[in-house]
Amino acid sequence: MFLSVVIPTYNRLPILEKCLRALERQQLEAPISAYEVVVVDDGSTDDTVPWLLRNSASFPHVRLVQQDHGGPAEGRNRGVDHARGDVIVFIDSDLVVTDSFLIEHARRLASTWQQRGDRLCFTYGAVINTADFDDPTSEPHKLSDLSWAYFATGNVAIDRQVLERSGLFDTRFRLYGWEDLELGERLRRMGVVLVRCPEAVGYHWHPPLSLEQVPRLIAVEGERAKMGLVFYRKHPTRRVRFIIQFTLLHRLLWELLTLGGLLNERSLRPLLAWLIRRGQPGLAMELLRLPLNRIGVRALYREARAEGLA
Repeated sequence: MFLSVVIPTYNRLPILEKCLRALERQQLEAPISAYEVVVVDDGSTDDTVPWLLRNSASFPHVRLVQQDHGGPAEGRNRGVDHARGDVIVFIDSDLVVTDSFLIEHARRLASTWQQRGDRLCFTYGAVINTADFDDPTSEPHKLSDLSWAYFATGNVAIDRQVLERSGLFDTRFRLYGWEDLELGERLRRMGVVLVRCPEAVGYHWHPPLSLEQVPRLIAVEGERAKMGLVFYRKHPTRRVRFIIQFTLLHRLLWELLTLGGLLNERSLRPLLAWLIRRGQPGLAMELLRLPLNRIGVRALYREARAEGLA
């Protein structure tokens, strides 16, 4: 089994370095015959490309592919196009994996193929969120790390031919969100099943919440709303409406939980600042998710009304 790890990246050099060093430490044993790491730089404006070129000798498994800034969907498709493996592993460039990461994916895939008699499956590894940059793999698994997403490309492995039959990622998803779950809908309709592989662990690093991040987090909700409607137009089903929160239930839920908008990013600011000062940025982020969800759902309905979908 030849594994190609495809990683799109954009201006994330510090954590990308940790990601790539972890991938260089992978155990190479049966059923893996070889592996490569295809890094697709999505037009980074930091030192990512020069650094990779300067340090290529330290990363013998890494192959660099460059493109103009086009988003992760385009980047992942380009990575698959350049990959040489018969199995594609997708991770994000802010994921730091354990030494057994690839062998766990490979073993679970091989055993599932044998049991099923076909390759219509993909493995979904564990993603543990952490804000610890110095030692990301020290983070314990938390209840909040559980995900019910189908084909979230932060940590999945799939047979290349099955992936290519699906049509790959839709490059109309140029902003933040949903391109992987939309592909997941097509895979699900093909009869491709999700096989959980919690032994394939990746630690998803993100900086601890600061108040300076709030405007960008709000902007992301607007992007998710636009891309959510791209998703829904392709798959106008009740299932997708629930995935993107395009239901009256979600509108009511977030209105109730924010007291009709009284709990918002401005009114919560003093409490958020206090929690951050107390060393609780994770709790502050969970609290901020209440108004962020309301903002996202309201933006989705505004976009839908403008397009005649609501």
